[in-house]
Amino acid sequence: MGVRLLVLVVLSVALMVVDARFALLKPVRSQMSLVLMQTYWITDLPQRLYQGVASQFGSRTELVAENEKLKTENLLLQGRMQKLAALTEQNVRLRELLNSSALVNEKVEVAELIGMDPNPFTHRIIINKGERDGVVLGQPVLDARGLMGQVVELMPYTSRVLLLTDTTHSIPVQVNRNGLRAIASGTGNPERLELRHVADTADIKEGDLLVSSGLGQRFPAGYPVATVKEVIHDSGQPFAIVRAVPTAALNRSRYLLLVFSDNRTPEERANEAAQAQEAEDQKNGTTPVIPATVPKPATTTPAAPAPTPTPATAPVATPVKPAAHTAHPVKPVAAKPPAATPAAATPAVKPPATPATTRQREE
Repeated sequence: MGVRLLVLVVLSVALMVVDARFALLKPVRSQMSLVLMQTYWITDLPQRLYQGVASQFGSRTELVAENEKLKTENLLLQGRMQKLAALTEQNVRLRELLNSSALVNEKVEVAELIGMDPNPFTHRIIINKGERDGVVLGQPVLDARGLMGQVVELMPYTSRVLLLTDTTHSIPVQVNRNGLRAIASGTGNPERLELRHVADTADIKEGDLLVSSGLGQRFPAGYPVATVKEVIHDSGQPFAIVRAVPTAALNRSRYLLLVFSDNRTPEERANEAAQAQEAEDQKNGTTPVIPATVPKPATTTPAAPAPTPTPATAPVATPVKPAAHTAHPVKPVAAKPPAATPAAATPAVKPPATPATTRQREE
């Protein structure tokens, strides 16, 4: 009996070492998840039945009151949607002007929490979407209040998500009030995050909203992450102690959202934005301004010196006046026209010189 126990212990330790150091057991774990998926579904069946029965036998008064409340909220949300639709359209037009095609609204897919990691020192959950549903490693996960974590392990029909509060997880954030950048790290407490290496003189205070900055190329920018709860300044330390509370309900949310980010390169985004702008211009019947103005200077500049035959005739009349004032016939040859080309001045001076000399000899 003792030998069997020893063999089983050695085998278990060997399997744990192989699983931790190598990826040999990853296909086995992936296939085992198919069996565990059925176990999760069976264990969750009583709660599903209870919810179904409770929804069927709910009182009419509660349903009417809830219906009225939902109608009121729907009306308020529709009013906000009208304003948000106008702002979204304006944002899209401004991005087109900047030749940028970054996504305004990411594609999302609803997932459901079906299990949690039993290890108390790790904060991981299991959702009912896997590789067959298009989920990828590192995909952001959020709930109705903010970011929750990212996918760290894929299986055919399920995925394992690492929460923000895990001690091995960090996320780049920025203060929504002034744009101050920092790194929010997990502390192992589901109700607390900690900002590392924040200068003691940094402009951060209690109540500031921390949003994802998008600098890590993993989480989309602009999603709420946490709210600053406490800022401790110590004059003897270069960094302040900043503690924050996650905005997402990490230990209460059941339905989650998987965010599908845009994987295009900046060049592809710029090209697609330019093609979309060109198609929009052709659709509206407008032509770009830059191509229309470029060829005009090339056609107008050579045409300017063409209509200048008048200066060639002007020097013919101007040499007569100096010929009347000069007493010698040689000096009119030295007199030059004021604003004419040299080629046109020389033949214009010689013909009027002979009548001037004959007129002086007759006197």
